[in-house]
Parts: sequence; structure tokens; C-alpha cells
Amino acid sequence: MLFDTIGHMKDLLLIDKPKGISSFDVIRRLRRKLGVRKMGHAGTLDPLASGLLIVGIGEGTKKLKDIIGQDKVYEAEIVLGEKRTTGDMEGEIVEEKEVNAIDEKEVQNALQSMKGSLILRIPAYSAIRRGGVPLYKKARRGESVAPPPRVMEIKSVEMHFVEQKEKRAHVFVTLKVSSGTYIRSLAEEFGKRLNFPATLGNLRRTQVGNFSVEDAEKITL
Repeated sequence: MLFDTIGHMKDLLLIDKPKGISSFDVIRRLRRKLGVRKMGHAGTLDPLASGLLIVGIGEGTKKLKDIIGQDKVYEAEIVLGEKRTTGDMEGEIVEEKEVNAIDEKEVQNALQSMKGSLILRIPAYSAIRRGGVPLYKKARRGESVAPPPRVMEIKSVEMHFVEQKEKRAHVFVTLKVSSGTYIRSLAEEFGKRLNFPATLGNLRRTQVGNFSVEDAEKITL
């Protein structure tokens, strides 16, 4: 609910962001609905991702800095057999390899081998700024982008199942990761460990710290 039991507006809102809009689109809609300008969120979700977005309102924006650094849980679909410019299904395919059959035990072993700290490059299509400009803007303009490396940590990983479809293997997993971890980067690294190009299919954030998407409100498109 947007309001607490005595009618005052909450200073933190849990929003279940739908796929297809940006995190800032959510802020814009809430500003119009609530008539409040001072608003922010704890951790961006890409337009192609859905799930938990924590929004601070008024004094609640001061709480966001403590929330941003907390661990996050994602449900992810990783597509083996293709690599894309953006690291997800929005981009153009730049590498392909047929996946006719794959050993689920090898998949499981590759996932488990990634637990712990990894040094990976962030995606070229990310909001990290270089020279005051987000990398994704440089990449979309066709400029050469050299994404910096970052320490990313997988705290736990669970494989649910593997689905063979149209010469691709779709691996469905749940990941608990440290703040600042890019699931698109993890997807590509996972593919490398299996000797396949890989990209992120679908992504849903289900938890940030102790906050759960089960307690979030939905926003309609």
C-alpha cells in the first residue's frame, strides 16, 4: 500500500516493476500519482528486467544509500548458443554456436564453480559513467567502449532446469549476489565455462536485503 494504516504516506515503497519500462519511468509515474518531486530508487533495473524496485519518497531517500549496498536475489534465464551486443535480448547477435545437447551435470558444475568473488567486466551497455557520460550512450553512438572490470560475488546459486529450444539451451537459475554485480556479465562468463556464447534471456529481481517482491505493489504499463 502507498499509505500506512494511519493515512500517512510511506517513505519507502516496494514496487514490482514490469518488463518494458525503465526504473526512472517508475519514478515519473509515481511523481504524477503522488504529487511528490523528491524521490529516488535503490538499484536500477534494466527495462528488460522485472521485479523489486525500492523507491524512497521525501525523507525516505536518505535510507536508500544503506539499501543499495545490500545483497540481491535474481531469477534468471541464461541462453546458451548466442552472444549479443548488449548482453541481453535487446542487442544484435554477434556470435552463435548451435547447442544440440548439453549435459546438465556439466551445467551444474559450471554454475557452482562461479560461486565466490569474480573479476569481470561490466557490460558495455550499462549506466556506469565515463567522462560524465553513461557507457550505454557511448555504445549506442557507435563509440569505442572499454568497460572497466569489477569484483562481483555470487553468494549462492541454484539451477532449476535446462530447456532445449531452437538450437539453444535455456538455463533457469536463482542467484544471490553482492551489490554491484551484473547478471549479464555472469551470464557471459557462465557460457565461457561451457565453451558457448551466452546472453541473458529474462531477469527478475525477487529480493533486496530483507525486502521481498512478494510485498511489492504492481505498476501497470
